[in-house]
Amino acid sequence: MFGIGDYVICGNKGVCEVENITTLNISGVDKEREYYILKPLYMSGSTVYVPVDSPKESMRKALRREEAEKLIEAIPEIPLLVIANDKLSEQAYKDCIRTNDCEDLVKLIKTIYTRKQMRIKAGRKVTAVDAKYFHMAEENLYGELAVALNISRKEVEGYIVEAIDGR
Repeated sequence: MFGIGDYVICGNKGVCEVENITTLNISGVDKEREYYILKPLYMSGSTVYVPVDSPKESMRKALRREEAEKLIEAIPEIPLLVIANDKLSEQAYKDCIRTNDCEDLVKLIKTIYTRKQMRIKAGRKVTAVDAKYFHMAEENLYGELAVALNISRKEVEGYIVEAIDGR
């Protein structure tokens, strides 16, 4: 499904490059089973081993440029998360992060940003939970968009603002 050199999204590792597809010569590991050898782009020194026959949900191809541009264009129309009870917000945040879906990450970022603005306006601090999940969502989304758009992660936020303002 994936080839050497492909960029994939793998769980909470973010964007990874498929470095190799091979069997592993490690004790206790099935010598016949093939694995993707992944190098996370934003976790230097890390290597991830994923069985080729693992469930499709564990990995997906990173967005292509056209898909990234389409997502950015759609940001203003992407709705906020609906969280009926503040006590359930962390679970809703976790669920969004777990899907590894870019649109869900946008929903999460927009929702937390809106909550943050309301709290600041009311003279309250941003909650630690909101800050934690906002950062995680930004890291995941911006990392993937950076690869798709061939720009640095630092440039992504400005690129999004420019793209939305220029519509």
